[in-house]
Amino acid sequence: MAKKNKKNIATLTALPFEKPIEDVRSRLLELQDLAARTSHDLKEEIDFYQERLQRLTTEIYADLSSWERVQVARHPSRPLTTHYIENMCEDFIELHGDGLYGDDRAMATGLATIRGHKVMLVAQRKGQNTKDRLSCNFGSAHPEGYRKSLRKMKLAERMGIPIVCLINTPGAYPGVGAEERGQARAIAENIYGMFSLKTPIISIVIGEGGSGGALGIAVADKVAMLENAWYSVISPEGCASILWRSADGKEEAAEALKLTAQSLLKLGIVDDVIAEPVGGAHRDPATAIEAVADYIDKCLTELGALTTEQLLSRRDDKFRNITRQHAVLSDEVLANAADNVDAPRNNAEKTDFSPTSDESPRN
Repeated sequence: MAKKNKKNIATLTALPFEKPIEDVRSRLLELQDLAARTSHDLKEEIDFYQERLQRLTTEIYADLSSWERVQVARHPSRPLTTHYIENMCEDFIELHGDGLYGDDRAMATGLATIRGHKVMLVAQRKGQNTKDRLSCNFGSAHPEGYRKSLRKMKLAERMGIPIVCLINTPGAYPGVGAEERGQARAIAENIYGMFSLKTPIISIVIGEGGSGGALGIAVADKVAMLENAWYSVISPEGCASILWRSADGKEEAAEALKLTAQSLLKLGIVDDVIAEPVGGAHRDPATAIEAVADYIDKCLTELGALTTEQLLSRRDDKFRNITRQHAVLSDEVLANAADNVDAPRNNAEKTDFSPTSDESPRN
C-alpha cells in the first residue's frame, strides 16, 4: 500500500487549449468563495458549473491533437519520478554510481517495494525546481546514467527481483562530454543487455519518451504509456527543424510522427495505455500514480507466473514482431510493380553483351 503522507505537487498552469476549462473553473471558484462568505444559497449555480466543468473537460480531452498531448506530457504540474517514488513506493533505497566514471542524478536507481513486490526501480528524473532540474540535467542522462542503470539491472537479475523502469526524458544528453564518454555505446549496450536479463522487466512512459534516451531503458516484457505521454524517435520541434528549418511546423510533425499512446498501441509498439484522470495526470496526480501502481502490480503478478525461458522468448518475439512490414498496397499494384521490375531483367537476358571488334581489348 502506498504511503499515506502524499506530497503536494506544483501549482497548476493552464495550457492554451485549456482556456475554456479555466474560465468555467474560475467562475466556479468565485461562486464557492461567495457561498462561503455569505448566507446566499448558491447550490444550484455551483452544481451547474461543476457539471459544466466536468463535461467540458471530458469533451476537450477526448479530442486532443498530437501536439496538445505533447503539451500535456510536459505540463509543469505533471507528476514526476520523485512524486512516484514518494507516493507509490513503500520504501526506496537509492543506489548510486556506474562503477566507472561517476553518478548521474538524471537516472535514479534503487531498491523499492511496490504493492508488496520487491523491485529494482530505474527511473529518469527531471527535477522539481530550477536547482534540481539543473542537477538532473532536465532529465537528459549522460553515459554514466545508462551504465548505472544497466549495472543495477544486472544486480536485480542476480538478486532475482523484477525491474520497473519509469521513462520521462526529452532525450539523452547530446553534449561533447557525453559523446566523448561513449553516449551512443552506453545506450546500445543497455538495449543489447536488457534482451538477455533473466528477470521480468516493465517499462512505463510517464511523460516524455524521447529517442534513444528513452529506448535505453525500454526493452521490456511489458511496455506501457500513460494516456497523454509521448514516445518517438525525435521531438516534434526537432523533426520540424530538420524538415522545414523551423520549429513552426511542430504541430504537423507531431501528427506525422504518430507519437501518442493511442497511435503506438495501434502500431503494436506499446502493449498497454494507462488511463489518466479526466483533464490529465496534472489535475489529479494521486489517482494517476495509483493507476500506474495498479498496472505494475498486475503485470508483476502475470510475469511472475512465467518461466525464464518463456520470459526471454516472449521478449525477443515481441520486439521482432515490431519490425515486421505489412503490405498496404493492393495486389494489383504489387503485381504491376513486380512486372515492371522483371521486364528489364528479361530483356537483358536476351541481349548480347559480347564486345564488338571495335570494343575488343587492344594489344
